[in-house]
Amino acid sequence: MINKYRILVTGAAGFIGSYAAKHYSNLDHEVMGLDNLNSYYDLDLKLSRLDELKNLPNFKFKELDLKDIQELQDVFSSFKPEIVIHLAAQAGVRYSLINPHSYIESNIISFHNLLECLKKSQVEKFVFASSSSVYGNSSKVPYSELDDTNNPVSLYAATKKSNEVLAHSFVFNTNIPTIGLRFFTVYGPQGRPDMAYFKFADLISSNKKMTIYNEGKMSRDMTYIDDIIQGLSKAVSFDKFNNVIPFEIFNLGNNSPVSTWQLIEHIEVYFDKKGDYSFENSSMEVKKTWANLNKSKELLDFSPNTEFSVGMNNFLDWFKSYKGIH
Repeated sequence: MINKYRILVTGAAGFIGSYAAKHYSNLDHEVMGLDNLNSYYDLDLKLSRLDELKNLPNFKFKELDLKDIQELQDVFSSFKPEIVIHLAAQAGVRYSLINPHSYIESNIISFHNLLECLKKSQVEKFVFASSSSVYGNSSKVPYSELDDTNNPVSLYAATKKSNEVLAHSFVFNTNIPTIGLRFFTVYGPQGRPDMAYFKFADLISSNKKMTIYNEGKMSRDMTYIDDIIQGLSKAVSFDKFNNVIPFEIFNLGNNSPVSTWQLIEHIEVYFDKKGDYSFENSSMEVKKTWANLNKSKELLDFSPNTEFSVGMNNFLDWFKSYKGIH
């Protein structure tokens, strides 16, 4: 993008949100970040991401819960965003068993509130985060955007599928160009502590016992954060909609699944330690995620290029520093 825009980023203290806000701030766009700073995981990590952002001259931050539609409307009225990047959500599959209400509030009610504000705005583009979890436990791999997504196996997945359906209805009635991005297991420095790669690093490095689900017979299409931001930025710039209405869904993955045991072995070698495992079965864990990137490559020119070993070492180097491991 050559023009400078006013860009609203929700979830700006989150993992992907903080990288997105930094990316556009560094390109001299005017960025407003929103986040409710909830306690789902270590608040200090969210605040450390924010501290980096607050050093950027054209970044502003407001603590705000998207459930509060009046406050959200006030932000739209005062900031007048031209692009909205919606990355805020209640994340995590397993946590939906413990606190299902938070998923309805954060992922459905808040999404609806945002759409209501968008209707009355002059926004030129809306890009939102979906998830590979919408594909459920499909045995057809790699997952294509044309595949059936009507069989979610977790409440989290169901809310992400709901976002896509709500967004389609929204575009049909407003014609505001909108793109949903199905992220596949995003990892990297400053990543989320609830993710398996972060947990395994924490438990192996500190000689603590770890739980391996389904005998580790699973794999994830792990996608490095820099590649995700590349795809996100291309989605924000995208304007060649093929549909009657300007709405598209894209996979952003790595097209190269990594097994649970590959991940564990890499971390073990890095720390020169063997993990201590116990095993548990879980029906909520999908067996494999694997992104078909044909559409993303053709229409977005999306090309992830970070090898797993390189990206994971980048994360582990950061993790050692973050945890003070010498």
